Amino acid sequence: MRWRVLLLVAGLMYAGSMVAQQAPVQPASAGQAGAPGAEPLTPAEIASMQARLADWPDLARYRAADAQLPPPAPGENRVVFLGDSITDAWGRTHGKFFPGKPWINRGISGQTTPQMLVRFQQDVLALHPAAVVILAGTNDIAENTGPEPMSAIEDNFRSMVTLAKANHVRVVLSSVLPASRYNWRPGIAPAEKIRELNRWLEAYAAGQQLVYLNYYPALVNDEGGMKPELTTDGTVHPNDAGYAIMEPLAEQAVAKALAQPAP
Repeated sequence: MRWRVLLLVAGLMYAGSMVAQQAPVQPASAGQAGAPGAEPLTPAEIASMQARLADWPDLARYRAADAQLPPPAPGENRVVFLGDSITDAWGRTHGKFFPGKPWINRGISGQTTPQMLVRFQQDVLALHPAAVVILAGTNDIAENTGPEPMSAIEDNFRSMVTLAKANHVRVVLSSVLPASRYNWRPGIAPAEKIRELNRWLEAYAAGQQLVYLNYYPALVNDEGGMKPELTTDGTVHPNDAGYAIMEPLAEQAVAKALAQPAP
């Protein structure tokens, strides 16, 4: 199936990035390229795969904006929100992204924690924030860049926190938003894995003296998914009402983090 080809390419891109050192991207549903009866990849699909191969973490997305952003003004508490489509859409397609605050959106649709780790230097540390809010993990569970053990996802969070602390940036770790299914990966049942990752995130945040931003209880339904009236798609993406619930929770968490001494 084509989605297997995309996952294979994504895996090769990840390996390459390790050696050298967005609604989510939907895996295609047709047969695997080269298999009997499979449909050939279209030129657009090939171009997309080549672009991802050339820039797997999508550093190009914010490179120019990052370079043009001036340093924080004296006394300015700049905050960077790092994440996937849930962050990417915040204030761009739904909700309000903290008007009047010097807070910066660096979400990229479809991304997983290894991709965010690769761009952490450019899209977070180089902007000299006082704090970073990390919302990630659901696309890892969805296997957007291939299967990952939970331990690998945890290691990526640990690495981002280590980098932030080394650069005197306060960290807010966000819970993964509830989901009982993924429209783009119907074969995956994510609810229990999300609960498991959230338990680890909360415990890790406590052990590292980080602020834990817990969106989950305010959004979850009885099935472990997000309340459908708070979503755009019935699964994982908040609508205006969903972001309206998340906004004050984020503000409270950031205020708590900024009240702490810098690492």
